[in-house]
This record gives sequence, structure tokens and C-alpha cells, in this order.
Amino acid sequence: MKKLFLLLTALITSLNIFAQKLERIEPMFWFTGMHNPKLQLLVHGQNIASNAVSLNYPGVKLVKVNKVENPNYLFLDLAISPSAKAGKFPINFVAAGKKQTYIYELRNRDKSPNRIQGVTNKDFIYLLMPDRFSNGDKNNDVVAGLTETGLHRDSMYSRHGGDIQGVMNHLDYLKDLGVTTIWMTPEVENDMPMASYHGYAVTDHYKIDPRYGTNELYKKYVEACHAKGLKVIKDVVHNHIGTGHWFYKDMPMKSWVNQWPKFTNSSYRDQTVMDPHASAADRKQMIDGWFVPSMPDMNQRNPYVQNYLTQNHIWWIEYAGIDGLRLDTYPYNDPVYMADWAIKLKAEFPHLSVFGETLVTAAANQAFFTGGNTVNRGFDTHLQGVTDAVLKDAIYEGLNGKSGWIDGVNRIYATLAHDFLYKDPNTNCIFLDNHDMSRFYSMVNEDFSKYKEGMTLLLTMRGVPEMYYGTEILMKNYSNPDGLVRSDFPGGWEGDKKNKFVADGRTDKENEAFNFVKKLANYRKTSPALQTGKLMQYVPQNDLYVYFRYNTAAKGTVMVILNATDDDKNLATDRFSERIKECTSAKNIVTNETIALKEIKVPAKTAMVLELN
Repeated sequence: MKKLFLLLTALITSLNIFAQKLERIEPMFWFTGMHNPKLQLLVHGQNIASNAVSLNYPGVKLVKVNKVENPNYLFLDLAISPSAKAGKFPINFVAAGKKQTYIYELRNRDKSPNRIQGVTNKDFIYLLMPDRFSNGDKNNDVVAGLTETGLHRDSMYSRHGGDIQGVMNHLDYLKDLGVTTIWMTPEVENDMPMASYHGYAVTDHYKIDPRYGTNELYKKYVEACHAKGLKVIKDVVHNHIGTGHWFYKDMPMKSWVNQWPKFTNSSYRDQTVMDPHASAADRKQMIDGWFVPSMPDMNQRNPYVQNYLTQNHIWWIEYAGIDGLRLDTYPYNDPVYMADWAIKLKAEFPHLSVFGETLVTAAANQAFFTGGNTVNRGFDTHLQGVTDAVLKDAIYEGLNGKSGWIDGVNRIYATLAHDFLYKDPNTNCIFLDNHDMSRFYSMVNEDFSKYKEGMTLLLTMRGVPEMYYGTEILMKNYSNPDGLVRSDFPGGWEGDKKNKFVADGRTDKENEAFNFVKKLANYRKTSPALQTGKLMQYVPQNDLYVYFRYNTAAKGTVMVILNATDDDKNLATDRFSERIKECTSAKNIVTNETIALKEIKVPAKTAMVLELN
């Protein structure tokens, strides 16, 4: 009997040891010479908390081993001294005399030129959805082991097969168009059962979705962009994850995500964050409520969550050399954490550019989220810029609305007059549409004249212009449902009947649109006034809206005239002498004509771009 008892005890012990399995450590590796010497490793594995942990490497100290509610996790606090050298070393996990080892690596920071350059008002951003742009590698169309294995191009919510290689195959197309920066919707793994193509329900923060490629391919993509003089923006999501995330299925602690007695959506009311009269309950529902049932809301007051997200973004930037970040659903995040996050990233990457998605309804609401405490918020968010949805709405009103005291083109003027609210309005990302809203060409009722007016404003206005993929070839549709505005770029798939990446595959009107955008975008590259110049606007008169982009010299100043009416108009220029100064003529950038500046004939539904001589 005693022998049987000893045998069973040994068997149970061996089974427990076998169950103590190290499954992953994140970040998988780190870098020497970081500004912040602290690093917190997330360790996951069955019963891993029962292990004693040790390491021995010059310049690296194991400060603390943190155990949490779930015994399948440890959080290791490391201190990495400035003297630490790149290299590999074992982290040992020992339980009941059995040892598991993870070979950790410190890598040198990459000091190559043209990395982490920042995206500024000198740039022109092209936003695309990788699943819908081009299929460059058919071998990754369907990946065994993932939840969604269908590939159906005739379904708006299914995977279509576009990938990172497809984008790389068309870098020359984007370069020719005049684009300087590419922003893809999130490329990280979204292993969700349906509609996983959009990328906003991450299931692995450290892994490129295998249907798009690999981490190594993503790094090569960034390098290929930089080699062609293009920059890269990465779209990151602080606020939520997908229910398929590996750590949601086995959470480190209950407070890893925001918990409610029963499922509670966010109210989506950004006003509650800034309203001095708001109830705490309303504010909590806005920030802590889940975006949708399939996207759990991260608890950013949890210090372990904070470290995890911040380190993940630092890791991707340093690993791949990304130039800027777009922050999804910015108003829904914990504001104190986001300010701390911004400070920590800026300390590591002084040139990095960051802008937050703020789809709100007023300039003051947008400014509330930007840096500088300009609207008496009480603290500095350190957010450089926002997606300027208010200016987008004003441009639509200017193109589609009827003239009135604050209507029509007067809305554009009034909106820009609120730029005093921002620390620097030139860091705002300006746009006409994106993957979440109806396409611009449809919103102007497929009126080609209005299309050209809008594109002119986009490419000559203050801020950092962004254009949604396919706008240059007049792609259209409405966002109800949203999949309709996420169609495939024609020619991005082998066997497509039409290839609109080349002139021969486009219609005459599509080529006219493409060439119009190309003309203005490439001119913008050579115009200091449009890139970094100041903006001076004039109160609209006779339904004509006029603004100037300028530096100190009068020559090179750009004058933009918008006539959104159905009638030709004459514009006397005497009232603009402050900016025109001694110049007597100007070059029409679109037509290449030279015109006198005394009185200008402005055709109906036209936006003129004039460079003063």
C-alpha cells in the first residue's frame, strides 16, 4: 500500500510539473539603449506562477516577480542599465526541481537613417485596407488553424485576400500619384469568426495577421517604403481587443478588461468626457463601456495593462522603424493613461508623429483632446493632432450647401476661424472620407466638378491631408452598411477584368481624376507654402471663398479661390493686397496658364490654385 501511495504521489507530482508549461513571453525581445530602463515581461503558461525565476546577464536585473490572480501568469519587472549590451541570455523557471528556460534577447537599437521620421504637414497620406487593396501572395489567402477560413470576394464582410505583399507591389503607383505616406488599417492578427478583415479586433498584439504576411515581411514593407521616399503610419488600438484574443480567453486578472454586472455598451457620447456638468455614471459608460459585444474594453487604469500596451507600441516602432501612429477611438480611452503613454513614446522617439481619431461634431470637442491644455481641460494630453472631422463636415457644407450667414462656404471660413483652440492646427489630419463613412464622390452626388473642388481644398488647406484608397479613381458608395465603402481596388487581384493601377485600365473620367490628384499632390511636394506655410483666409463675399498659403516672400504664395455656385463670377483682388503685395500675375497650377491678378474670372463650381509670381 505504501509503495502504491508513493507511486501515485510521484505520478501526481510529475503531472503537475508537466502541467507547468511556459507558453509565451511578451515582448519576445527588447532593445538596448532605451530611454526608460524599466521593462515588464508578461509570462504565460499553465501554472507558471509556481515557478521560481532567475536570470544572470550583465546590465540586466530581475527587480520583482509579480504574481496575479491567474496562476497562469507572471509579470517580471526588469531593469536594463545603459551599460547592457546586445545579446542572448536564459531566463530560468524552476518548479519542483524541474527547469524551463526561455532564451531572451536584447537587440541594439537600429540607428539607420530614414527611420521613425515623423509625419508632418509636408506629407500626403494614403489610407488603405490591406485586405481590399491588392493580393500579392495567394499562398496566405486561407490559413489553417484560424477561425475564419473563408475567402469570398463577393461578400462584403468576408476576407478577400489582400495582403502586405500586394501593397508592396504597388508602391510605385502610390509614389507616382504624389503620396508620401501610407496608412494601413491594423495589420496585427484578428482571429475572429467573422468580419475580421478590418483589423480593429486584435487577437495577438505582437503578430502580423498571417493572412497579411509575417512580422518580418512587415518590417521589409516599412524598409521598402523608406527606400522609395515613402513614410509609414501604423494604426493602433488602445481601447479594445477582440474576444478571440489569447489573453481574453485566459485573462491575467478580472480587472484586465472593464467589467459590468451585465453587458454595457459605450454610450458613444464624447461630450460626457468634457462636460463640466456630466455625471460620473455617464462619463464611466462612455469610457468603460464596450465598443461592441465582440470587442472587450481594456481597463487602462490597470498598471499591467498600461505597461503591456505601451511596450507593445514601443516594440513595433523600434522593430519596424514606423514613422507615425494613428490612434483608434481616441476619446474612449482613459485620458490620464493616454497622456502618460504619449510622454513615454515621445521620450523614446522624439520625431514620431501621433494623431488620434476623434469623430466629433465641433472644433472645441476636437481641441479638448489635443495637447497644450488650450481649452482649460486641466492637463495636457500631449496628443499632437486629431482627425479633423469638423473641417471635413464644413467642406461638405461648402460644396453641397446653400449660401447663408454660416452656411455654404461660410461654414469653412467659420470652422477655420476656430483654429485658435488648437496648440497647432497644422498637425491635424484633414480628410474627406475613410473606411467608416460614405465615400467622398458619392457624398457630392458624383458631381465631378465638386470632386475637383474638394480635392483642391484637401491638398491646399492647412494640416496633414489624407485620402482614402480609390478616391483617385472615383470609387464610390455609401456606408450603410460600411462594407460597401470597402470594395476591392480593381486590378489588385489576378484575373480582375479591369486594372485601374494603370492608365489603360481606367476610363477617361477616372484618368482625369487620377491626373488631377497627381498634379496637385506632386505640386504640393515642391511648394513650401502649401507644406508649411501659414494660412490667411478672407470672409467670403459674393459666395467666393479665398485663402492664401504663404511664407515670408510674396513670390511662391498660393492663392486658392473657391466658387461653389452654379454661376461664373468675377473676383476683384484689391482687398487681398496684404498678401498679393507687389505681385501682378499668377500661374494656374492646374491649367499652367498665367493670369493677371487685377480681376480674376472664376468659373462656376471651380477651385482655382494660383501661385503668385
